[in-house]
Amino acid sequence: MDEDNCARAEGAGAGTGCDTGPDIRTRPGTGTGTDVGTGTGIGAGVGAGADRGFGAVAESGPFRANHATGSGSGFGTDPGTGSGLGTGPGTTDRTADRAGLSPAARALYAGITRGEPLAPGDGAALRELVAWRLVAVDPDRPEAPIALDPQEAGRRRLDEGLRELAARAAGMAAVPGVADELALHFERAKWRSGSGSEFLAEPEQVGARIDEAVGRAESELLTAQPLGPAGADAREAADARDSRALARGVSVRTLYRDGERDDPAIRDRVTRLTARGARFRTLAAAFQNCVVVDRRQAFIPDHVVNSSPTHAAWHVMDRALVAFIAEGFEDAWRRADIWQGDARRTTPDGVAGLTHRQREILVDTAAGIDQRITARRLNIGLRTLTKELGVLRARWGAPTLAALSYQWALSAERRRMAEEAAGPAE
Repeated sequence: MDEDNCARAEGAGAGTGCDTGPDIRTRPGTGTGTDVGTGTGIGAGVGAGADRGFGAVAESGPFRANHATGSGSGFGTDPGTGSGLGTGPGTTDRTADRAGLSPAARALYAGITRGEPLAPGDGAALRELVAWRLVAVDPDRPEAPIALDPQEAGRRRLDEGLRELAARAAGMAAVPGVADELALHFERAKWRSGSGSEFLAEPEQVGARIDEAVGRAESELLTAQPLGPAGADAREAADARDSRALARGVSVRTLYRDGERDDPAIRDRVTRLTARGARFRTLAAAFQNCVVVDRRQAFIPDHVVNSSPTHAAWHVMDRALVAFIAEGFEDAWRRADIWQGDARRTTPDGVAGLTHRQREILVDTAAGIDQRITARRLNIGLRTLTKELGVLRARWGAPTLAALSYQWALSAERRRMAEEAAGPAE
């Protein structure tokens, strides 16, 4: 057999044979699955294979290999007047259950209704018909399957498909809710274990982590209204921790709110640690609590987790963020008043009950605002403003505007204003 007598087919499946003759014929290739086998040319080519396969057919003498690809129907050109049927063992890759009933199964069902016997290669198509409930197989006569009503089988198949689609649709509809619910846990896990910061929920955990960080401090400790557990025991532990840091040569600076000057326990602490080299200041305005160690790590209150405990905090290790926190401390430190443990200076008699205009003048003066701007904002003349300042200086006995600003910062009325501005949380 020479090369000119070989037929080639492409399509859903192709069986090929080698023929002789002058004419050229086009025929469909049908089937699903892939069969490899040998056989004898007996007529129209029928193959089985959904995607790719190789079939080999011989008439007499050496056989030639034929290539089948694709899905659906195909065609072949034969130089000759016949074609071969390849039969034999092969492998099958079927998608009929999802795409529909295969042509081979349809042909087999038609043959079963006509009482035709099964062929050796009908196993895959028969299994497909059984799965569709189009045929029933009697165990006593497996070679003679019984055809069932295709209308009933189609309705069952449709009902099953619709139920499956409904279940899939319900599952898809639930995906966003599940994703949102699980995203909370995932984000919380990132917060707790991220490389830049770690969430500390319990005050004891916060205190232990701060103690550990301060215990390794080498150069500087900045504290703004100390974090961690409150109470006498916690204060004693903080005193011992800061004292050890001072003994190692660590610079310790602590910023308190102005109202802490009225607390005897805190005044005693400030007096003792000041004698050891620590520095303290108080600020009437609001500021953020923090602890900064060597400008490499910091501790700040929680502003992320809505349901976190009161004393929850974040341990921040991102150097850029730590530098930003330290700069915020420095800004508050520059505006604060030096404190060495002395009590708050009380307001002299007759100073209480400032007018609204006097308070506005004091606020602007302490902020360093130009008097002309203040006078224009209050809709008064510069001379009236000067008189008001003279009255205020006389009340406090302040020889200069700087001294007046200092007395105002220490006054009880200034403290009340700061507390009102800070709100209930402060």
